[in-house]
Amino acid sequence: MKTVLITFSGIDGAGKSTQIEKLSSYLTSEGIQVQQMTFWDDVAVLGGLRSGFSRRVLQSDGMVGSPERPAQRRDKNTQSWPLLVGRAVLHVLDVINLRRIVRRAKSSGNGVIIFDRYIYDQLAALPLEHWLARAYARLVLRMTPKPDLSFLLDAVPEAARLRKPEYPIEFLHAYRNSYLRLRPMAGLQLVAAAGPEDVHLAILDRFQRAIDWPSAIPAVQSAVIA
Repeated sequence: MKTVLITFSGIDGAGKSTQIEKLSSYLTSEGIQVQQMTFWDDVAVLGGLRSGFSRRVLQSDGMVGSPERPAQRRDKNTQSWPLLVGRAVLHVLDVINLRRIVRRAKSSGNGVIIFDRYIYDQLAALPLEHWLARAYARLVLRMTPKPDLSFLLDAVPEAARLRKPEYPIEFLHAYRNSYLRLRPMAGLQLVAAAGPEDVHLAILDRFQRAIDWPSAIPAVQSAVIA
C-alpha cells in the first residue's frame, strides 16, 4: 500500500479540524496509520516572523476566535500590492519547503498523511478575480506536490463566522468565492455544507472510491460531495 496524502481546505469556521479528527479516528480504528500535519506549523517558512509582522504592523490580535471570545484578525484579509508581492515570494518558498516535507513524510512508510490546510489556502487568500493572481496561482500549483485527495469544505459564511468569529463577513464571502475559483484549478473535491456527521460520511465515501484500499473502509452512502 502506498502512502496517501489528504488535504483539508476551506474558510475559517468551515469545520476542518472537526472533520480531520473524525477521519483520523476512523482510519486509526481500521488499523491505518495516520500522521497529521498543519500547513502553518509544519510547512510555512518564517512563521514566527510572519505572525509578528501581522501583530505589530497589521495590528492583528493573532487570536483564534471562538463564540465566547471573538477575535479581530487583520492578516490575510488585509490586501495591498506590496503585501501581495511579499506573500507571493513567501508562497514560493513555502512550496519549496512543502515539496521537501511531503517527500520525507511519504518515505516514512505506509499510511495516511492528513494536512490541515495546504498551499491552496494560501492561494485562496489572493485576489483570484484578477487574471494576474490566477496566473501566479497556476504557476505555484505546477510546483505543488499533488495530494491523492484534496477536500474543500464549503460553508455558509454567516454560520462559519458564528463558530469562529475572526474576520469580517464581507471578507468571508470573498474568501469563499476565491476558493470556488481555485477549485477547478487545483482539483479540489467540494464537500457541500451540511451537519458534521453527513460531511464525515461524504468524506469516507470519497476516500473509499478514490483510494485503492478496498477492504479498509466499509461502504457508506452519501450525496454531500458536490
